[in-house]
Amino acid sequence: MFSKVLVANRGEIAVRVMRACEELGVRTVAVYSEADKHGGHVRYADEAYNIGPARAADSYLDHESVIEAARKAGADAIHPGYGFLAENAAFARKVEDSEFKWIGPSADAMERLGEKTKARALMQDADVPVVPGTTEPAESAADVKAVADDYGYPVAIKAEGGGGGRGLKVVHSEAEVEDQFETAQREGEAYFDNASVYVEKYLEAPRHIEVQILADEHGNVRHLGERDCSLQRRHQKVIEEAPSPALDDDLRERIGEAARRGVRAADYTNAGTVEFLVEDGEFYFMEVNTRIQVEHTVTEEVTGLDVVKWQIRVAAGEELDFSQEDVEIDGHSMEFRINAEAPEKDFAPATGTLTTYDPPGGIGIRMDDAVRQGDEIGGDYDSMIAKLIVTGSDRTEVLARAERALAEFDIEGLRTVIPFHRLMLTDEEFRAGTHTTKYLDEVLDRDRIEAAVERWAPDAVNGDDDEEDVTERTFTVEVNGKRFEVSLEERGAPAIPLGGAGAASKPSGPRKRRDDGDDDQQVIEGDGESVTAEMQGTILSVDVEEGDEVEPGDTVCVLEAMKMENDVVAERGGTVTQVLVGEGDSVDMGDVLLVLE
Repeated sequence: MFSKVLVANRGEIAVRVMRACEELGVRTVAVYSEADKHGGHVRYADEAYNIGPARAADSYLDHESVIEAARKAGADAIHPGYGFLAENAAFARKVEDSEFKWIGPSADAMERLGEKTKARALMQDADVPVVPGTTEPAESAADVKAVADDYGYPVAIKAEGGGGGRGLKVVHSEAEVEDQFETAQREGEAYFDNASVYVEKYLEAPRHIEVQILADEHGNVRHLGERDCSLQRRHQKVIEEAPSPALDDDLRERIGEAARRGVRAADYTNAGTVEFLVEDGEFYFMEVNTRIQVEHTVTEEVTGLDVVKWQIRVAAGEELDFSQEDVEIDGHSMEFRINAEAPEKDFAPATGTLTTYDPPGGIGIRMDDAVRQGDEIGGDYDSMIAKLIVTGSDRTEVLARAERALAEFDIEGLRTVIPFHRLMLTDEEFRAGTHTTKYLDEVLDRDRIEAAVERWAPDAVNGDDDEEDVTERTFTVEVNGKRFEVSLEERGAPAIPLGGAGAASKPSGPRKRRDDGDDDQQVIEGDGESVTAEMQGTILSVDVEEGDEVEPGDTVCVLEAMKMENDVVAERGGTVTQVLVGEGDSVDMGDVLLVLE
């Protein structure tokens, strides 16, 4: 077994991996960006190292910085969690070529399955059904049109390295092909460092079913049953459950065996997830996620197996000590993603300070998180701050227990999706288990979401920041990039900024970044109407120039926040008199992007 593992991730998944390490007697190392100096995973780890600025490309996605931190720490293995570098075959190969052990599938297997066209071809050879489409990357918009000519619209353009709906664009007509092709490529490059895309027929109303796999280095392959991830918004999973309420025993058996057959053909080891779409009693291979999944928790709850521990044990060379027949599904489990988002604002990312954070407890309740009361939630990374996992003897008990748990869950200081989850537990289609992947985006009445927020969270952002006096100050010191903390206790001491002693207060008013990298006050000329940022994020593109005429509803720029592209539109028409941001600029909520007259 390893002596020390570096977890190349952040937030709740980093803490989840560290807990597994601790139970195995393995010490842990955290890495963190400037934005995560006070992050929960940093607090939890045995030691922590700063690897760069807030921008993920300069920190969590920086291969050399992560590996160098492992060397400084004297780690002997690296676990990537999910997201960031978890499915990056180039990084996995660098780790394999170094003195460290990679806790995950081999780089070769990641290349075979991580890039979707290769995976589709491999699955076809293994007699696993695939959705009709290309088995080679699409080189141009003409390739998209060719698939549509064969199978009809709509078709889906998907990023080769994609997942979670990122880099996926649905094309409903020929007129949309060019724009959607470019957008899918851009998202693939931004999120997965891979602009390659492929095309397939878009299924109209499928269920999203995935199978958890464990495979060791001794030739053993096991599946741990399926999860139903059909409740999705913009292809992002919201609530997941195991087992699926939509499968009968025959289909369940066929999907499980197809998943085992496929990963065995790929010479795959460690944990992975084979994802399928199910429609009209038939199932189709979609992709393999060559990593741990967000929703692995529900599989653990119904099987009693610790998937993360097995990742570590398999990487250490251990053999799976159970047969396929030993895997039994007991009870039912659901996972509710607790995202910092405003449901009443089309789930726009939300930021703020957790003035109250009081999660539920009791029988059948599991919380995976890395936050505590008083933490500041920024907009630099994914919006998920916690996961609530509810388990019971059957689905009926889980629904009742989840109602109780969500009612107990008290969060103040920023908007979350808890009111939406409570709404789902009253929704007839969800309760019946008959929803498809299209239900939230195309069927659910938006007014019901607004009513749910008004009913269950009217004052969610009205936390009181003045209730407690600061009696203990924690100072963060970095020596050669390694983090140390020094705590001093004072009575009657004045409050100090979150950044630590001597931190400068942030000047009031909107700011923008100059080309030289320094912050400077924005200078607004004239008295036109300002178009401002509704959230913190990064400008992906600016679609207008000074002097352009815009109409109400026109997109003026694209803002990336928490891994989602958001179109910024003009609320009224006019002439663009100032453009105050450029591609790549970081902006805060309320910053002026451009001025219209």
